[in-house]
Amino acid sequence: MSTDDVQVWLRRQGAEQIAHPGGNLYAHLRRVSERLAVLGCARDVQAAGLTHAVYGTDGFDVALVDRADRAVLRDLVGAGAEELVYLYGACDRGRSWQELARTGEVFDRFARQVRTPGGTQLRSLVDLSIVNELDVIEHDPAVADRHGAYFRELFASWTPIASEQVIRDAERVLRP
Repeated sequence: MSTDDVQVWLRRQGAEQIAHPGGNLYAHLRRVSERLAVLGCARDVQAAGLTHAVYGTDGFDVALVDRADRAVLRDLVGAGAEELVYLYGACDRGRSWQELARTGEVFDRFARQVRTPGGTQLRSLVDLSIVNELDVIEHDPAVADRHGAYFRELFASWTPIASEQVIRDAERVLRP
């Protein structure tokens, strides 16, 4: 399916009616996808960026579709993008983020088990996570004030597993 079809689907799921820093969830999803494109991330990562919150996330507990019905999203964006969206939504940030570059392990909060994504999927997860947080920070200055130092330190620790262009963007946005 095309990006336009996915955007229509997101609007039908009510993404425009869900409040989010910078307006609404739909606008946020579009900005994340567009930023991933500008930063040169693969098309499946861009598609995951456009749909990254459909199962809810550890930081945003609103789901647009039940994760038990993953075929709906898989049919829309493809298997690779859907798997990344699932991993992003499943990631228990408190149990995964700090040691992610060292361990490569993601604690799946849905299945309650540790997953070890391959190198490409891990990089995609990290890139998506960084770009998501950068968008929130740019649209809610209070987040930057409260959590800027944390994100600077976290993203610096992810340098070995993130795309270089995404790290440069994070350094630009989070400049002290």
